[in-house]
Amino acid sequence: MELIKFSGNTYYIKNAVNIGVIRLSDNRVCLIDSGADKDTGKKVLKLLSAEGLDVEYIIATHSHADHIGADLLIKEKTGCKIYASRAEVSFCNYTYFEPAFLWGSLPFEEIKTKFLLASPTETCDISELKLPDTLEIVPLPGHSFDMIGVKTKDGVFFVSDALFSEKTAEKYHICYIYDVKAYLETLNELKNTQARLFVPAHCEASEDITSLCEINKTKVLAISEDILGICAEGKMFEDILKAVFDKYSLTMNATQYLLVGATLKAYLTYLKNENKIEFFFEDNRMLWKRVEF
Repeated sequence: MELIKFSGNTYYIKNAVNIGVIRLSDNRVCLIDSGADKDTGKKVLKLLSAEGLDVEYIIATHSHADHIGADLLIKEKTGCKIYASRAEVSFCNYTYFEPAFLWGSLPFEEIKTKFLLASPTETCDISELKLPDTLEIVPLPGHSFDMIGVKTKDGVFFVSDALFSEKTAEKYHICYIYDVKAYLETLNELKNTQARLFVPAHCEASEDITSLCEINKTKVLAISEDILGICAEGKMFEDILKAVFDKYSLTMNATQYLLVGATLKAYLTYLKNENKIEFFFEDNRMLWKRVEF
């Protein structure tokens, strides 16, 4: 873990989830996300303490556990406040909602892991935060319900999970998306956004993300076409899911079943709304089929 200064009052901690650090005064900072767990939180606080810095508040870009897992420890140690966008606040305050949402009902024990279930932490609506003029909140919908990014006056744009690395896209293929159309629109917006440095959560910071936006967009559109191919004939959801896992050589487990399965449903919704796929019922089964023109 390393604290990297970019310019002026903007730093970031290079980590599995990159964490933004914005100096608000001589010794007070704002964090953009906190990391996955208590151990990460301890390391973050130790790193900041070595620089004589303390946390005034945390801005959670969204409510996924790997971004808010250290919130509780940091709040307990520093007394800081935590803020998120309105739709994400409930999932930060009641983190049990995340596995329940992905499963669609009461979650079973095997999916109540730290990867899907962070410790609940009192989180406030970001509209209640009086932002300094050095920070700007930017909506980045698609990956989550109401994900946000943060721009700083120093020209750094923390874009959270709006972008995944080429390596990740090629290895895992299907990265979690809640709303495919909104995700594609966000990629188009980012491609035309000016900043001196872009900091995604899970890949290297970069001065130019144009090609990375295209890589992510191309992958999403390719997956959409693959799903249409799978659905040349009517298929049940579970059959489509198996075909997707087989095509991309993915390994099924409870977590992957939930994340890939939820993302597949997002693709089905997107393709349905684009009039490229339709569903029908046959023999008490819900089937999905490509629309033929």
